[in-house]
Amino acid sequence: MPFFRWVVALGLVILGVSFAVYATAPEDPETKQVDLTVLSEKSDGSCTVSWADPYAKERRKGHYQCDPNRDPLLKDRAYDPETGHGWDTGWMVTDGSRKGDLFVLGQGDAERDKAMDLSDDLIGLSLVVLIVGVVGGSIRSLYRLSGASPSVVRTARRLEQVASRLAQDHAQAVDAVRVAWEPLRQSLVNEALDQVSVEELWHATDGGFDAAELRRCRTRTARDVLDAGTPVLSRLPGVEPGAAERLTAAVQMLADDAVRVGAGRELLERSDPRVADLLNALSVLVRVGPEGRAVADSATELVALLGPLLEKAEPAADRRQMLRADAEERTAAKHAVGLLSRLLAAVEQRGSIDQFAQTSIDLLHGPDADPAGFAARVDFGTQPENYAHLLTELAVPEPQPLPVW
Repeated sequence: MPFFRWVVALGLVILGVSFAVYATAPEDPETKQVDLTVLSEKSDGSCTVSWADPYAKERRKGHYQCDPNRDPLLKDRAYDPETGHGWDTGWMVTDGSRKGDLFVLGQGDAERDKAMDLSDDLIGLSLVVLIVGVVGGSIRSLYRLSGASPSVVRTARRLEQVASRLAQDHAQAVDAVRVAWEPLRQSLVNEALDQVSVEELWHATDGGFDAAELRRCRTRTARDVLDAGTPVLSRLPGVEPGAAERLTAAVQMLADDAVRVGAGRELLERSDPRVADLLNALSVLVRVGPEGRAVADSATELVALLGPLLEKAEPAADRRQMLRADAEERTAAKHAVGLLSRLLAAVEQRGSIDQFAQTSIDLLHGPDADPAGFAARVDFGTQPENYAHLLTELAVPEPQPLPVW
């Protein structure tokens, strides 16, 4: 618990003790006035008296403090010459265990005053302690809240949502292209690899396997080699250690070359339902253009930046969270808020938020309303190079260096 909370707690404890002292201070009991017969009296008023106790139903005798300044006629023989008794009035307790006893008003005042003084002193001390705790705690809270900036965090979260939505929309558009391209890619690979025999592969890889044995195992073409894969090839008869890896690597290079050669304008001009699907998927990204794709890339980069910063700035999103955070979390949150503020200023200056929103809208206008791809094919006819270039950029593998065998 923070230090100043302990101070406030101590002040409340002292205040409670002061109330306890006040509540337990001695008080005068309930009394009523009675007649006293003064049997003897000293000059200071100390006297021996008798009085009628209605509770015990007897006449009692005891010591009492008479009024020394009462009329002389009420004193001693002057009041009753026959008995030599004087007269006075006193107070008798009417409740509690002392019922029927005499009580001198003010006899407990000193003790009560002492208790009241102690209670007052404790109240004053508690107020001082509470003021120190409240003021110190307030100053400490203000310091802890100095880095809280809910507005910055909220704005950054909204920006992350917009950028993340655009990044997802762009990723879905790219995935749609690759899904539509896959059957065409596989067709190009199969056509090319079916024309390459294992004997030709033997010359291309400097041997290491028996082509006749592979044929007997129904592995006759490069396509068969690719379908079998390295684990199966390595277990076939006539295949030396390491040859299966070289063989599959060579076939993969042939497949990539076939894709690079076949993925172009001529392929996209074919009258094929699979090409129509591909043109539809490509048209979405062609429509947003290189600028839109650059905006989507910047949105992806921004999401990657905002994620860790928002995680560190989480305590600064709410003042109560900032108060509960420890020193390390508050320091990290303040630093993250500063970075977020600068990042938001840069994004606002570039107008990126509007660009994100517009590009996301453009990406959502997909080809669902034109499954036959007529509009996409017409658009392809006006800018075929853009379609071919985009297909190469998204789906065609980069040339790999020749392996050293």
